Amino acid sequence: MKEKILIVEDEFIVANDLKLMLIKGGYQVTGIASSVVQARKLIEAKRPDWVLLDIMLKGDLTGIDLAWELVEQQVPFLYISANTNQTTLESVKATQPYGFMVKPFRERDLLVMLDIARYRYGIEHANDTVLLQQNFVAEPNTIDGIIGHSEELLSVLEKIHLVAPTETSVLVLGESGTGKEKIAHSLHNLSSRKANPVITVNCAALPHSLIESELFGHERGAFTGANTARTGKFEQADGGTVFLDEIGELPLDSQVKLLRVLQEREIERLGGDKTIKVNVRIVAATNRSLEKEVAEGRFRLDLYYRLNVFPIQLPPLRERKEDIEELALYFLKKYAAKSHKNVTGISLAALGQLKQYNWPGNIRELEHLIERSVLLSKGNEIQAFDITVIPETALIATTNETVSGEIKSMEEMERDHILNALKICAGKVFGTGGAAELLKMPAQTLYSKMKKLGIKQEYS
Repeated sequence: MKEKILIVEDEFIVANDLKLMLIKGGYQVTGIASSVVQARKLIEAKRPDWVLLDIMLKGDLTGIDLAWELVEQQVPFLYISANTNQTTLESVKATQPYGFMVKPFRERDLLVMLDIARYRYGIEHANDTVLLQQNFVAEPNTIDGIIGHSEELLSVLEKIHLVAPTETSVLVLGESGTGKEKIAHSLHNLSSRKANPVITVNCAALPHSLIESELFGHERGAFTGANTARTGKFEQADGGTVFLDEIGELPLDSQVKLLRVLQEREIERLGGDKTIKVNVRIVAATNRSLEKEVAEGRFRLDLYYRLNVFPIQLPPLRERKEDIEELALYFLKKYAAKSHKNVTGISLAALGQLKQYNWPGNIRELEHLIERSVLLSKGNEIQAFDITVIPETALIATTNETVSGEIKSMEEMERDHILNALKICAGKVFGTGGAAELLKMPAQTLYSKMKKLGIKQEYS
């Protein structure tokens, strides 16, 4: 039975081209809507399997507004848009779509994106059945070496347990210092490939002239100084996993060759004339917005589709502050033992410092701070940390006292501050003039805080 797709696009020519491409590709198009209001009616009447969403539509509501409704209705969707500014892309990510395509695009690009989206959707929704068939009970709350119990982290652990046993390529996204390499190793260790090597390639550290030789190897005499043949990273990882760290730094010409490996599962050594089959799983990571890199011509769209089969977004430490104490004590124990020092605790005042700090360097910065503090500590308890804390109270525009004169909690003040910003912005969350812009934070972060603080989506 053909899958049903609803097109939500306000430009008639684009919508009609999409319809023809989809019909040719074997899909059933249930209708075309040019506004959110029209789309709601068609969704209720036609019950599509998928929705293709433009962002800017007719009327006051955008495709992102409709996306949040589709999340509630559990209808999978993908974006198609020419709008690639950073704020919009952050708002798009917050809705967790199954794909994002930048206009203009080719028919092949559209169909590949849909194939990958359907594959991802199938993995996610077949997970319970697969676990039952394997008589296996997952423990999504724990992975060795990953510390914390925040809601944001537990969501990441659940995705790791879901995708690790498969052969699916994984794209790990997150700021510098959030633990992307740790996640890559966890994916490998929880897979059937764990007895074979996991090879890490830092794409940002490879000299441009040596990238192909490092990745694919070279034959003797391939270039000046190549006195012996050498196997590349992909051959070294045969049967295991290749972790491509900072994939966004890879030059365009090397991206073409990487795409071939992903498609054909074969390589050709530099200076060689034969292809070599490789059996590897790809895990890639970046702290860049690859959608933006694609939009600006620095990253190939077809490679992005191949890598972005199953993205895992890692939260920054400032969004999981409830994990800070557990992480700090874990690092304290580790470095006290390593340095043979009897440092066993952190004072309440010092813990307060850690929780108020914004952590631009994330977990890596916290680890280095604890290591340094253990070495400098003169007692068995760390009394204070050498960090400059800007109190969150300084960012709160509303009063910090209740009607009864009691001091408000940090959570109450943060809630009041967000509500105040939403009021100033007339309920608008993302985009120019939205609360996220006013508060100088990504829309995804703001939506997460609203959910945590009980600020209803209807308000926005």
